[in-house]
Amino acid sequence: MQAFIRLHPADDVLIARSQLVGGVQVEGIAVKGLIPAGHKIATRSIAPGEPVRRYNQIIGFASKAIAPGEHIHTHNLWMGEAKGSFARDYAVGADVKPAPARQHASFMGYQRADGRVGTRNYIGVLSSVNCSATAARAIADHFSKQLRPEALAPFPNVDGVIALTHGSGCGMDSEGLGLQVLQRTLAGYATHANFAGIVVVGLGCETNQINSWLASSSSLRVGETLQVFNIQDSGGTRQTVAKGIALVEQMLPAANRATRTPCSAEHISIGLQCGGSDGYSGISANPALGAAVDLLVAHGGTAILSETPEIYGAEHLLTRRAVAPAVAEKLIARIRWWERYTAMHEGEMNNNPSPGNKAGGLTTILEKSLGAVAKGGTSNLQAVYEYAEAVTAKGLVYMDTPGYDPVSATGQVAGGANLICFTTGRGSAYGCAPSPSLKLATNTRLWQRQADDIDINCGEIVDGTTSVAEMGQRIFAQVLATASGQPTKSEQHGYGQNEFVPWQLGAVM
Repeated sequence: MQAFIRLHPADDVLIARSQLVGGVQVEGIAVKGLIPAGHKIATRSIAPGEPVRRYNQIIGFASKAIAPGEHIHTHNLWMGEAKGSFARDYAVGADVKPAPARQHASFMGYQRADGRVGTRNYIGVLSSVNCSATAARAIADHFSKQLRPEALAPFPNVDGVIALTHGSGCGMDSEGLGLQVLQRTLAGYATHANFAGIVVVGLGCETNQINSWLASSSSLRVGETLQVFNIQDSGGTRQTVAKGIALVEQMLPAANRATRTPCSAEHISIGLQCGGSDGYSGISANPALGAAVDLLVAHGGTAILSETPEIYGAEHLLTRRAVAPAVAEKLIARIRWWERYTAMHEGEMNNNPSPGNKAGGLTTILEKSLGAVAKGGTSNLQAVYEYAEAVTAKGLVYMDTPGYDPVSATGQVAGGANLICFTTGRGSAYGCAPSPSLKLATNTRLWQRQADDIDINCGEIVDGTTSVAEMGQRIFAQVLATASGQPTKSEQHGYGQNEFVPWQLGAVM
């Protein structure tokens, strides 16, 4: 097996499969100095200001002269500007293709009365504001399988009672975008198919008033599966916790009557995430997940691609697959919003990649984004949604979210994702209750080092022992098994409650 990977004949770089030392020959070129695994090697002389290509796409411009065999990274490559002959070609709809032949896999899911289908069967305790978070957690802790296993022993069909709390809900504009996004997020969770019932605990005087939240969404109805109350109306913390416990106990018998039945894979909605990315992400795990997404779409399911700061510079690959001009225009509008948003806060889009991404071989946001969009496979882009909006379209869709994984996945789950697929090259410890999270390693070294946290090793692609298509089939099979109840590594460790992080927008007042 060669010591390097060439991704496209027109590329100016090769990717090191393992650490390379000076003098090693790659395509007849002597490596200069030490090249870490996953990092880039120049294949030709590149003058200052010249573009550098990977995936046959521009990932940046040389900031100084680069000789063949040199390490290309932050010391000699910068993002530059996409303008003139180097401007991105949005070519709206140019790569739209006919719908795939419909396939009909199934999984064992929870069919709700309104037609929704869950992959898990939880009862949730939500806080309307940070001030009610402690009470919400105390209510859920009463039913903890670790602390009090006897509490749920009579209800074997209930996966657990979980508290989803946050640090917002007050000190914000009562008419502003920040409150709208928070209320939309909470509504998405309160109506999520993976919950058999929800209890919402407020304080009483917060900006995010429970009554105004209920009025903000036509999908919210107080009743057997949704109960709400405030601490200030309940006699304080102790009585609040007791009341919350009693409400959960009322919901448990009905929740326990839910059983898994055969359901079409069209009811699976996957949130696509990548975190702790490295130089192999766009070679192994992301394209393999993309292959699985194409299979899911063929079965009528939904995949939600997100993390707008991490598709920046690769959005033209999505607009080319947009089924209508309005879909592409909405995506481009979100890109322009992010440019203004980062500039307003005296930042720039290239503040991403993170230090860990750079240590793994990624240099610019353009390079990271080109690998990240591979998670979306090759399917047509059907729709674009704002953060935490309810996803109603089938197929590949896009949701505008930050790149920070907990915030991004929270929006996807609020939109209806009943499963998360999360690729990582550096190693991420993450879960996303109530939706199970499958983690995919980009390289075998990570798999060997952090097997406790990883479900699938896509590093076999880099090792040359399997193909992207074969790995995509394996991922899709694992998706069906997970949706049917097989626990993921993050679920086994109890991850998911602390990772509920709604996007906070606007000034803290």
